[in-house]
Order: sequence, then C-alpha cells, then structure tokens
Amino acid sequence: MIRVLLVDDQPLIRSGFRALLDLEDDIEVVAEAADGEEGLVLIKEHLPDVALIDIQMPVMDGIEATRRIAADPALADVHVVMLTNYGMDEYVFEALHAGAAGFLVKDIVPEDLLHAVRVAARGDALLAPSITRKLIHRYVTQPPPTTGAALEKLTSREREAVALAARGLSNDQIADHMVISPMTAKTHINRAMTKLHTRDRAQLVVLAYESGLVTPRNG
Repeated sequence: MIRVLLVDDQPLIRSGFRALLDLEDDIEVVAEAADGEEGLVLIKEHLPDVALIDIQMPVMDGIEATRRIAADPALADVHVVMLTNYGMDEYVFEALHAGAAGFLVKDIVPEDLLHAVRVAARGDALLAPSITRKLIHRYVTQPPPTTGAALEKLTSREREAVALAARGLSNDQIADHMVISPMTAKTHINRAMTKLHTRDRAQLVVLAYESGLVTPRNG
C-alpha cells in the first residue's frame, strides 16, 4: 500500500486529489495539511511514502518544508512531489536542490496523477520532458559549477548509468543500453546516489548536468 500525504492550502485541491487517490486499491491518503509547517508535523507522525506538497503556501512554503524533510534522516524514505499551478516556474530548480523528487501541475489528468504517485513511491525521478529540456537549457546558457570532482568517486559503469538516467532512461532501458540486468542497473544508480550523497534520482539528474557529465552535445 502506497501511503500519501497531501499538503496544499486550497481545500478543493486536497479534496479532489484525495477523492481520486482513495479510489485506488494500492493507494491510501493518510492525512492532509493546509501549510508546510502543519504538513511537516504530520509527515513526521505518519511517515508517508509520498508527500504531495504545494510550492506556494502560507506559514511555510513547500520548498522550505521539502528542505527540512530532506535534512531529517528519519524522513529519508519520504518522497516529495511538488504541486504547482504553473508547470515550469522559477521555483523548480530550487525545489530540486531542496530534495523534491519531481513536479506535478495541479490540472494534471487523473491517470497521470496516479502514475506519478506510483513512480515517486518507487523512488524514481518524476521529471517531465519539459523539465528535462529546461535543465538542458539552463546548463547550456551558463557554465556548470566545478562539481566534476565528485564524479571521480564513481566507477566507469556507474558514470555511464548516471548519464543514461540523466537522459531520462528507466532502469530497464539503462539495462538494455548497457547490456546488463535491470537489477544491476538499479544497483549502479543506487551506489552512485550513495557516493554522491544525493537523496534521490532527481537530484542525481541535476548533479549530472551541473557536473558536465551530461550536456546537449553528449547527453
């Protein structure tokens, strides 16, 4: 059972999402909160698999709440998916760095919401093609930070797996490309995340672009 917690200051959004999610046999909404501060308290209490958190809220916004979740070892298994009205806005990169696993636009169709919750619960990055394109554009128009040294910790196969993940490939697709088993592909990704101290796959993707491992020329 995938346990979900909703954090949004709009009651209509929360009730709509809850009604949809509660219809699924494998998903349970365990609690709701109207701001980030209340949400943080409830997340610590319920330890959900997925927290759907609005970016802009009173008292404490979603980015600060996400930052605090990511900093708490007790919440390491909570996967945060940010909710936004705008799709791509100025908060996306800040939220990814804070520890968000991905983004959903609030007018998402029901099927995509359900898929997103299940993807996030598995620990996979939830980065839409539009967000990936924005990442590429950002690191084309400005030089990457000097974080390439961090990648020296990785084996050549781990670097290859990270580069493929940054291009949006799933573990199964990485396995096909590298001619290895999906379990081995997952192991490469998990080891890379451990070595690079990234919370999840989304942060691994950001680091791949920031380090220059993936660029529009070779990625």
